[in-house]
Amino acid sequence: MKRSELSEFEFEEEGFKIKIKRGASGLPVVTTAPLPVQSYAATPPAEHQTAAKPSAPAAAPSPSSGDEAGFAYVKSPMVGTFYRSPSPENPAFVDVNAKVEEKTVVCIIEAMKIMNEIQAETKGTIVEILVENGQPVEYGQRLFKIKLT
Repeated sequence: MKRSELSEFEFEEEGFKIKIKRGASGLPVVTTAPLPVQSYAATPPAEHQTAAKPSAPAAAPSPSSGDEAGFAYVKSPMVGTFYRSPSPENPAFVDVNAKVEEKTVVCIIEAMKIMNEIQAETKGTIVEILVENGQPVEYGQRLFKIKLT
């Protein structure tokens, strides 16, 4: 991007969308549109299979699977390093008691030197920040607890 003097790049294909733009620090910031999560069950070897039915995509965040009713969690979509702000001299994207909408950026996860903006994907109020700034995170790890509104 720097060599080509690009400040922003966007690509979309078959349900996948990626947008890259240079941040204030000159480093790329990547935003990806969330894709539906596919759930796959263990299947027997091919010689023992009958007609397999495709799994349905997982629904939007719900209070199932151990989550508390009335609360949702922002989970890490990748392995990387968690940052609460775009740079050390900037304020955090959100703090406890902050109101968020679906498109509100709540943090950045750095993966392979690319800064990925993570959105709340739900409407509510941040009640707990579950990760420390600069901490490595795993795929699916809970980052924020949100009280749904």
